[in-house]
Amino acid sequence: AVPGIATGTILALSRAIGEAAPLLLLGAVTHITFNPESITDSYTVLPIQIFNWIKQPEAEFHTLASAAIVVLLVILLAMNSLAIWVRNRYQKRW
Repeated sequence: AVPGIATGTILALSRAIGEAAPLLLLGAVTHITFNPESITDSYTVLPIQIFNWIKQPEAEFHTLASAAIVVLLVILLAMNSLAIWVRNRYQKRW
């Protein structure tokens, strides 16, 4: 059962970090303009930060948003690749 559980968990996490619409609908008012110093500080998620950067009129923010989108895509691809590797690693061979 390890391959199915691990793959499902990793794919659910990768989908959760990529889902921007529910975050924007429910929590887009949260915008943090400082770097968190500890784990208990306030923070925002990457899709909301991208959304806030795209709303800014300066071109530098659009460049930052493009870079953040690439980072988000790399994280998603890495998590999906990890899920495939875990599935193949622990799959039963008959």
